[in-house]
Amino acid sequence: MLTAVLTGFIFACVLVFAGKPLKGRASLINAVVPIGLFVYFCAQIPQVIAEGAIYKSYSWVSSMGVDMNFNLDGLSMIFALMITGIGSMVFIYTSAYMKGSPQLDRFYGYLGMFMAAMLGVVLSDNLITIFVFWELTTIVSFFLIGYNTHDKGSRRAAMTSLGLTGLGGMLLLGGIILMGSIGDTYSIQEMLNSGIAFSDNAYYPLILFFIIGAAFTKSAQFPFHFWLPLAMKAPTPVSTYLHSATMVKAGIYLIFRLSPLLGNDPSWNNTLMLFGGITMLYGAWHTVFRTDLKAILAYSTISALGILTFLIGLGTKAAFLAALIFIMVHALYKATLFLVAGSIDKATGTRDILRLRGLGKYMIPVAIAGILAAISNAGIPPSFGFLGKDLIYEATLGMGESAVFLTAAAVLTNILLLYAGFVVGIKPFMGTRLDPEIKVKKLSPAIWVPGLILGILCIVFGIFPAVGEGLVRPALSAVYGEPFESHLKLWHGFTTILLLSGITIACGVLLYLFVKPSNQKVALMAKADFISPQVITEQISRGFLRLSIFWTRTFNSGYLGYYVITVMVFVIGIVGYELVAVLHVKVDFSQLKEVTFYEMSTILIMISGIVVAVFSQSRLAAIAALGVLGYAMCIIFVFYGAPDLAMTQFSIDTLTVILFVLIIFRLPKYKVLSNMRSRIRDGVVALSFGTLITLLILEVLAQPVNRELSEFYADNAYLLAKGKNVVNVILVDFRGIDTLVEITVLAIAAIGVFSLMKLEIKKSEID
Repeated sequence: MLTAVLTGFIFACVLVFAGKPLKGRASLINAVVPIGLFVYFCAQIPQVIAEGAIYKSYSWVSSMGVDMNFNLDGLSMIFALMITGIGSMVFIYTSAYMKGSPQLDRFYGYLGMFMAAMLGVVLSDNLITIFVFWELTTIVSFFLIGYNTHDKGSRRAAMTSLGLTGLGGMLLLGGIILMGSIGDTYSIQEMLNSGIAFSDNAYYPLILFFIIGAAFTKSAQFPFHFWLPLAMKAPTPVSTYLHSATMVKAGIYLIFRLSPLLGNDPSWNNTLMLFGGITMLYGAWHTVFRTDLKAILAYSTISALGILTFLIGLGTKAAFLAALIFIMVHALYKATLFLVAGSIDKATGTRDILRLRGLGKYMIPVAIAGILAAISNAGIPPSFGFLGKDLIYEATLGMGESAVFLTAAAVLTNILLLYAGFVVGIKPFMGTRLDPEIKVKKLSPAIWVPGLILGILCIVFGIFPAVGEGLVRPALSAVYGEPFESHLKLWHGFTTILLLSGITIACGVLLYLFVKPSNQKVALMAKADFISPQVITEQISRGFLRLSIFWTRTFNSGYLGYYVITVMVFVIGIVGYELVAVLHVKVDFSQLKEVTFYEMSTILIMISGIVVAVFSQSRLAAIAALGVLGYAMCIIFVFYGAPDLAMTQFSIDTLTVILFVLIIFRLPKYKVLSNMRSRIRDGVVALSFGTLITLLILEVLAQPVNRELSEFYADNAYLLAKGKNVVNVILVDFRGIDTLVEITVLAIAAIGVFSLMKLEIKKSEID
């Protein structure tokens, strides 16, 4: 499975060297990668059904509990088949849809990495590796959404998706670190086997906040949903793949996978049910007020994701079964509808539903695919969607006192989704053409064949529900923890569920017949944008930007003195409070040795140097005073038996004085650049910092000394490194790597300074 996950990344690397021939007529060959992976996972189905799971482990950072553990069970199998199966159709579709693009090889590379990252998310058993692949989907989706770099809207959409899903990644990291700390492992299977109850832990609410927040941002749940419609700026293959089988399903997979660990608690279930319910109604309602085909599909995707979150929140076996079936139902019909919308756009040059009509006789295969997908989306028998819709109603009807309200919300959502599916999948192909300016281009089979295949599967899975049942049975066992014994079938007799299905279909058809898309509805919805989550988030973002500008202008003023003062005041406040209020400094002066005449004389020389350096009106005198201060420090080192430090300090101070003297010749005449108030401020800060350091040193001296490390160096300096100077041995041998890195940093800095000194910028270049 490691090879399967890495295949997409290897494919992207190959395109760097072989991309040119694979972006022309041979671009169809790129589809071999997802097709091969799809065949591989299909071959694993019998073993997964028989054994329940295939587990593989590869060592990575074992000392930190992070390994490449992969678990192919029923749940991950469903997602892997969607990722590779629909990915195969998208790769084929791309070869014709993106034909002629100068960066087609790059686009295929992004798609390959996207597929691989999603496979890593759904197959990984280790929470840390899930996070790594999770973040990779965020990064690659940024490049895919912003593929049309010349378009400002694409760049904005890419940045929005990156910001929101990146926030979710940060939340996910916090959640998995807490889970790993509590469970003492990052392996999901080990957590399940240990029987740990996260709901009993005090950090359980915080874990829920992190994990649910990550899932909501990734799967576009209200109020984080608005990045998904913006992502429609991406090319249609990206929209198809992202909406049906990949990125937006990652959040759904996460809450599905972690439900056995974090579920069975009112906080978890009620949160998912509430936000899922709001999202499914909100997204479905918005489809009525859109006229762009991809915008309608985007909001219907938000609604479908809300349904899945809502069902998982119900937490019952029937709800889990309905969610698993609906995941496959939605993937099939939504991928088909996106491919249909892209085909219409490619053939006519527009996605405006107000201008599209009568395309059926010009695009027969595309029309068939659209109608089949719309039927499944509507839940009309014998489609796969009919089975999924019935299971949703069965789950809501089993919720006791809340059944009426939950079922009513589900029925209303499905009515609106039926309307959206009919508008996209049927309306463009019906009637006569109204817009004579539209010229229908002939489409390549590579464009309409993938959608037709997926549309046919929408019906085949409905006629033969045993196929879906075979995939769902091990998935339900993996998530719910109990064997799945019931049998899926289209006909259950005349029941309440059948009545609700009939009401849904009838009301949805009536809505489609009597409510027409219009620009007036779009304008009406635009009036309420000021209270939309997107506008509110953008206002917060602009406020944060203004705060950042203020903060930057205040603290990044460009004056080195202000930076030093800011750092010092911060250190004085934090360290001083900790030192005085918490540690309660008590200095035992009786332990201090008497000050000798030589030491006192040296200290007086140092004080004299400080006074001259601070109050001198001559730069040369101030520099000389600083040199005297440094040399006096060298003498102190000699007094206390550190001649090596004294020689080092002597060399540094000598070099510093020489450099300062050389620099002052290029400076303007001495001027008073600070007033009395600023000098007093600087003096107070300096004295406070010096006092803090003094107290800190005295406190350190009062603490018991552990000489174990010193004794180790003293005992082994000559034995291991053949050196009698312990300090030199530490720097060169015991900590040689540190010293090498420090020398490297100094060398890089020296090269940078030398480059700036030699840099010559013409005035015309500045202008």
